[in-house]
Amino acid sequence: QVQLVESGGGLVQAGDSLGLSCAASGLAFSMYTLAWFRQAPGQEREFVAGLSMSGGSTRYADSAKDRFTISRDLRKNTVWLQMNILKPEDTAVYHCAASRISLPLTDLPLYPSWGQGPQVPVSS
Repeated sequence: QVQLVESGGGLVQAGDSLGLSCAASGLAFSMYTLAWFRQAPGQEREFVAGLSMSGGSTRYADSAKDRFTISRDLRKNTVWLQMNILKPEDTAVYHCAASRISLPLTDLPLYPSWGQGPQVPVSS
């Protein structure tokens, strides 16, 4: 059974940096595309960043480009999301997701495995 456990959330101020990690178990890590989604209060869950199964391709939402970086460590079965220059509009619950698709597509139904997600409130 695939399990994804995120850590690293917490209250930050606008302009700060924050790193989130997601530890995976129950899967062959190198055989999964990994992604981060977020859900702000009262809004739908949206794609933030994704890393392909091969590790050779990344994809970012426009809101995350040039500020966020997704990476992984195959030996630790962990994927990270480094977030810089945080803005109040980045306030959300951030979820790690995994899928057997080969590329980091943005559609939620393509990702069958999810973590519960830490909250990241960003104050102005």
